[in-house]
Amino acid sequence: MRARRVIAAASVAALGVLSLAACGRSAPDVAAYVGDTTYSLDRVDAIYADVQAKYGETVRQQAVQAGATPSPEQLRSKITRQDVVDLLVSLDLGKRVVAAKNVQVPDEITPQQLEQNLRVPATTEYATLWGEWIDMLQVLNQQLPPAELSDDSLMAVYNALAKAGAIDGGMSVADVRKAFGDGGFVRSATALSAALEAEADRVDVSINPRYRAVGVPSVVSNGQSLIFYSLPFINEDGPVTDISTPEPVRSTADPDAGPGAGPDAGPGTEGTAS
Repeated sequence: MRARRVIAAASVAALGVLSLAACGRSAPDVAAYVGDTTYSLDRVDAIYADVQAKYGETVRQQAVQAGATPSPEQLRSKITRQDVVDLLVSLDLGKRVVAAKNVQVPDEITPQQLEQNLRVPATTEYATLWGEWIDMLQVLNQQLPPAELSDDSLMAVYNALAKAGAIDGGMSVADVRKAFGDGGFVRSATALSAALEAEADRVDVSINPRYRAVGVPSVVSNGQSLIFYSLPFINEDGPVTDISTPEPVRSTADPDAGPGAGPDAGPGTEGTAS
């Protein structure tokens, strides 16, 4: 898939460095604090388990109809708990930015519209959250003034797309600039990142170290399908929080870990954000 074809219809993405504050909030059963909202490990596990159960059942039913027997690997969705944390944190910050701007977010994107490309059943909470996130991204992209097109922001988006297999890798900055044209979607992505970063600093965000590789859920269109990927909020070597990790961090060989995903959390029971 060539660069021009992918970028011509690119949707909203975001990038940047998210400053995460600690302030003594370190409960080991918490995945993330965003202002006065707490996202428990149980809440993350419940969304993740919902995806895996419904995805596996869908694959199993399709295999039965085709007279085949799926392998355990085929029954497992590529969605990770890190993906769930990324979505919950980004949605929370985005809602706060939208509220501060006093703008309305229309309910336009349905889980059914995302099901095929997201490869997650529309009946899952994860698919519903993605629909809310894309609606919000579209509004913020219209509200925020475009940022400067720097080499760093340009290559951050390019590298994320290349990692997702959506564009050819190994291109130089000059080649990427040529392929991206005026880079309008990168300017919008950078502006969104800055807005989310400022909101995170304002409300005080703390992330459990096992999920410290926080990324912003992003999507592009190649004109035929949607491509979902993640852009980093923070570098793994950058600032994190003082939230303790009660269990050893899993290795990259863990089946729950997706390509480029950070360490994943262990299983748990359903919880709620408060």
